[in-house]
Amino acid sequence: QDEIERIIRQRYFLHPEDNQALMINNQQDTYNEITNVMIGIRAIIWFVSIGTLIAGIMGISNIMIIVVNERTREIGVRKALGATPGSIVSLILLEALTITGVAGLLGLWAGLGAIEGLASFMEASGGGSDFFQNPEVNIQGVVSALFILVLSGVMAGWVPARRAAIMRPIEALSAK
Repeated sequence: QDEIERIIRQRYFLHPEDNQALMINNQQDTYNEITNVMIGIRAIIWFVSIGTLIAGIMGISNIMIIVVNERTREIGVRKALGATPGSIVSLILLEALTITGVAGLLGLWAGLGAIEGLASFMEASGGGSDFFQNPEVNIQGVVSALFILVLSGVMAGWVPARRAAIMRPIEALSAK
């Protein structure tokens, strides 16, 4: 860039200190600024996403703790009739997965509906801008989100499930 500026100043006999006679606009600087802004936006999105996921895991875990407390007598009866700790754990984990799966699918459908609604609105209103056209969902992102959702459901239900599995039948049956 400096070499180009020197050549132009010599060719058109511009004074070296005259900054108003020649202006060079380097698009690389603009590109770098936009790239840094996009990196910041992605970092914020990741931070919010991970925080939301952690809050969801804690919510499901709390729900499962309440479920185990409410069903303590049922778990005690199951254990007294010969249920293994593995069957108790699988029962609680299956319930956690069901809650997580239903909530996740509803959220996924709501998100897809919002994107389709946005696409329809943009099409009806003239197509939006050059920078934001044709909103779409990446199928790899959807599959990854569902995998993380299932894994989160298992993690959320694991502690309450283990607690239910190690409960002694006599204590479970005498609980209020």
